[in-house]
Amino acid sequence: MASASSPKLSASLEQGVPPSPVRVRFCPSPTGNPHVGLVRTALFNWAFARHHQGTLVFRIEDTDAARDSEESYNQLLDAMRWLGFDWDEGPEVGGPHAPYRQSQRMDIYKDVAQKLLDAGHAYHCYCSQEELDSRREAARAAGRPSGYDGHCRDLSAERVEEYKAQGRAPIVRFRMPDETITFTDLVRGELTFTPENVPDYGIVRANGAPLYTLVNPVDDALMEITHILRGEDLLSSTPRQVALYKALMELGIARTIPEFGHLPYVMGEGNKKLSKRDPQSSLNLYRERGFLPEGLLNYLSLLGWSLSADQDIFSVEEMVAAFDIKDVNPNPARFDLKKCEAINADHIRLLDVKDFTERCRPWLQPPFAPWAPEDFDEARWQEIAPHAQTRLKVLSEITDNVDFLFLPEPAEDEASWTKAMKEGSDALLRTAREKLQAADWTSAEALKEAVLAAGEAHGLKLGKAQAPVRVAVTGRTVGLPLFESLQVLGKEKALARIDAALAKLTA
Repeated sequence: MASASSPKLSASLEQGVPPSPVRVRFCPSPTGNPHVGLVRTALFNWAFARHHQGTLVFRIEDTDAARDSEESYNQLLDAMRWLGFDWDEGPEVGGPHAPYRQSQRMDIYKDVAQKLLDAGHAYHCYCSQEELDSRREAARAAGRPSGYDGHCRDLSAERVEEYKAQGRAPIVRFRMPDETITFTDLVRGELTFTPENVPDYGIVRANGAPLYTLVNPVDDALMEITHILRGEDLLSSTPRQVALYKALMELGIARTIPEFGHLPYVMGEGNKKLSKRDPQSSLNLYRERGFLPEGLLNYLSLLGWSLSADQDIFSVEEMVAAFDIKDVNPNPARFDLKKCEAINADHIRLLDVKDFTERCRPWLQPPFAPWAPEDFDEARWQEIAPHAQTRLKVLSEITDNVDFLFLPEPAEDEASWTKAMKEGSDALLRTAREKLQAADWTSAEALKEAVLAAGEAHGLKLGKAQAPVRVAVTGRTVGLPLFESLQVLGKEKALARIDAALAKLTA
């Protein structure tokens, strides 16, 4: 006799909400920090939904109590907001298929598992882990597939009682049909899996906790997901899910089988799959370094997709307008940090100057800024910002580039000092000081001419002549345009720093 449905399952089945043309989902687990592979998956789902004026369902897969945390859950929400991803159903938004956290849907999964058992689509498996390992090893030794061998598929009532008497707690396994499963992947085309390569699999643990293999398809069915875009690492589980969907349709729980598209691997160093343990995979790292969401998303979109053969820089709006999942390249994509930085730099250049000045704010104050808050000069910042905007790859670089304006003395960098202050630098600095003393400080070009003249007096070209001046004034051999920097710092402070450098050279 079939079990009665839980109120939540009945409500889900009776919603009667007509499916949108496109309904996709992004369903991360709240474990650890979000990583760039996860962001790429979210981006493709979001762009696909927006391109088709469809619905994006944001669902939290938090059934693993040992690994999931509320801190990670909050980080996921914060990351989605920072990236600019909005969602149509999910946490903080609600929707007709609530709740959207799997930890709050356990009674639904319990009911579905029982319905699958009652209908014969699933069965109790009493095999111990030791027995499973032994039989798998024997199968491998014999050259046979090493998946589950169906030992408990058709147990007699007497055998079941024997196992129960031994105190064995069974798991629930889904009974895979003895047939070839074929589906058309939106990225990879038609794929076929034979029965011997897709054995029966567990859907509920011995302690009654539902597994990902059950809860993920059940939620997709009840939430009427039409397209599933996910990583290539989940491809091997897709034939199992296709079979489960067919069973759920037979039970009236699912209306249809979603279309699948498996996104290519993102590869890291050494052509290995980028994992959460790789430092360059952490989304927080990119936020802390000052990547723009626009720049990071632009680069991540190129890991498997492109707007056109000759255009790497584009907005998320342009991506949404052009995005077609069938254009995704199935080949692995390598994460190139330098290219990611270069694309981010281009997006920094595209910002309105006012927007740029505001986005830099976090790195102009504690804990990033090495100067006292009262030493920060807003007028100087506004004046130097347009010149800084043309030089940065990431926003965090602004701190070292402008510290000379707000520190009482330039930062001490012995490597820069040694590199710039060669023999004769003291004589050059004296000449440069004389020329700058007499120059028109309202004109960066006039300051350039002054240093050029000083260099010529000592047989040096501008590049060689300006190096000691730059280190004397800013403390570093590289930085923002020197003559505009001198202007913003001001004549009095600039000349005082040259005097201090001369004193050090002649001490």
